[in-house]
Amino acid sequence: MKTLGYYNGKYGELDEMTIPMNDRVSWFGDGVYDAGPSRNYEIFAIDEHIDRFFNSAGLLDIKMPVTKPELKELLQEMVNKMDTGNLFVYYQVTRGTGIRDHAYTEGPGNLWIMLKPAEISDGTKPIKLITREDTRFFHCNIKTLNLIPSVVATQKAKEAGCQECVFYRPGGRVTECAHSNVHIIKDGKLITAPTDNLILPGIARAHIIKACKKLEIPVSETPYTLDDLFNADEVIVSSSSNLCLHANEIDGKPVGGKAPELLEKIRVAVLDEFYKATDK
Repeated sequence: MKTLGYYNGKYGELDEMTIPMNDRVSWFGDGVYDAGPSRNYEIFAIDEHIDRFFNSAGLLDIKMPVTKPELKELLQEMVNKMDTGNLFVYYQVTRGTGIRDHAYTEGPGNLWIMLKPAEISDGTKPIKLITREDTRFFHCNIKTLNLIPSVVATQKAKEAGCQECVFYRPGGRVTECAHSNVHIIKDGKLITAPTDNLILPGIARAHIIKACKKLEIPVSETPYTLDDLFNADEVIVSSSSNLCLHANEIDGKPVGGKAPELLEKIRVAVLDEFYKATDK
C-alpha cells in the first residue's frame, strides 16, 4: 500500500478513511499524538515514542484503548503492509465519541494511525528560520492536537522562504520551534532548553544529548534567549522527522558557521545511530 490509515480497527488508504462527526477531535481537538520515522521497515525509537504517547494521554486523563505492547505490534504490522519501509508513522488518540459537551466523554479513546512515505534528511543542507512570539498555552510538554499557533507559524515561515519558526516567550526566552526543538552550540557546549512545561521533550533532542555525552561534549539544559540564539556558534534544529538539522539564517540574518567540526561530529553520531538501528 502507498498510504495506510487505521481508525478503531478499520483499515484503508488514507483518502478512503472516514471518522464519526461526534469524535471529540471534531469539536475540541481533544486528543494527543506522537510520530516517528521508519526506515527499512524498522520503526526508530519506537519504545521512547510510545512511552511519551502514553504519558501525554495520562496527563489529560485520556483512557488508552490499547496497551503499549499492543500498539507496538499494531504499528509494526501496519508498516509491514506498505510498499516502502521508509515512512512517517503517526498515531493519535482522541477522548472518545459523543454529543458535543465540554465535560469528558466516558470510556476509552479512539485510536488513529496514519502511514505515508517519507525520508529522513541527512542534515547536511542548512535551513533558514524565522522567529515569532510563543502564544501557545502552558502545557507544551503534552503533545496535544491543539496546534493552531504552530500551524500559523509554519505558514509564516513558508511565506518567508524558511523551513521553521523559532518561538520565544516574553523577555526573549527561546522555547522551541513550531514542530521541532532548537538548540545552540556556544564555546564548545550544547545548550538546550530544559524540559519544563514550555517545550515538548523531544525524542530526537534526547538522542542529540546522548550523542553529545558520548562524544564528551558538555550539555547544559538551561533557558537561553534570542540574543544567545543569534550569537550562537551553531544553531541545531531537531525533530523525529529530521533528526539533526542546522540553520545558517534567522530572520534574514546569518547565524552559525563558527563550530563546523563540532556540529559535524554531532550530526554524524546522531545519523549513525539512526542508520544502525534501522539497517536490515
